[in-house]
Amino acid sequence: MRRKPCCCGASASSEAPATFVVLGKVAKYQTASYMPVMTSENLDTPNLDGALAFTIPDRHARGRLVRLGPSLNAILSAHGYPPAIENVLAEAIVLAALLGATLKDTEGQLTLQAQTENGVIDLLVADYRGGELRGYARHDADRLAEIPASPSLFALFGKGYLAITFDQAVSGERYQGIVPLEGGSLAEAAESYFAQSEQIPSLVRIGIGRDAEGNVVAGGLMLQHLPEGEEGRERLHTRLDHPEWGHVAALGGSVRSDELADAELPLQTLLWRLFNEDEVRISATLPPRKGCRCDPDHVARVIARFPEEERAAMAGADGRIEVNCEFCARSFAIDPVAA
Repeated sequence: MRRKPCCCGASASSEAPATFVVLGKVAKYQTASYMPVMTSENLDTPNLDGALAFTIPDRHARGRLVRLGPSLNAILSAHGYPPAIENVLAEAIVLAALLGATLKDTEGQLTLQAQTENGVIDLLVADYRGGELRGYARHDADRLAEIPASPSLFALFGKGYLAITFDQAVSGERYQGIVPLEGGSLAEAAESYFAQSEQIPSLVRIGIGRDAEGNVVAGGLMLQHLPEGEEGRERLHTRLDHPEWGHVAALGGSVRSDELADAELPLQTLLWRLFNEDEVRISATLPPRKGCRCDPDHVARVIARFPEEERAAMAGADGRIEVNCEFCARSFAIDPVAA
């Protein structure tokens, strides 16, 4: 099953033309609740810091497509990571954007946490809440200098695991799955999570690149198979060898890393290239952006819960409590008396 390029730069099929359906407002479109057909002429969407949610009804599949630019660089630049650490954290942040966008509770939170035993990276965290992304990696710089410039996942993490946690704000429920950090990428570890914990056949692809100015651009595609629709069917009816899933996975798997990270390629055009043989329904989703919850007032309220003696012990020589946020590399000086 191959994609064939057409004159518009998208992908053409020798079979019936595709129908792209837009639900609600997507990107800059000012639509009614329904726009029946999307052609190559109106495939246009913000190329960076944009996201699309879509379904392929006839194949009982859903997907997310995301590409990060300025928001990702704002997160990475706060730390000045070496390239190898920067790349793996960028992958984790894209993965968080893909998984977090599946939360139905807009106040819910998705957290990825990778921990290792004696790895170059001993802790990596990325999370998503309401479109806001943040991430952090802690690594051993001396040991990083001893491994190849383009290290494998095992070289960076050694023996470790990836914990994926979904926190539902409305219900207060928490779901967590833990899988080994195996395979060639965090994307592969996420696929294992869905296969083992969720029993949902899934495909995750992530591409990392740089634009002409040297800024990091990263994009990701996630596809999931939902036989007989998303509701009302037991998951054990979901099979990895289902012919519908084979079709979707073959097309989705043909996406290239450079396409996902191409700052000049609109997301909707990429969808057209991949799935022009099927009807694809696109729905609005929150645009990804950098966001950290290290509010000084909140920090002061947390410190205020400690007894006065403990607050005094936390204070430095200047009499103030120094609080550091690892995510955004900011520091807050809190007056223990005022707190």
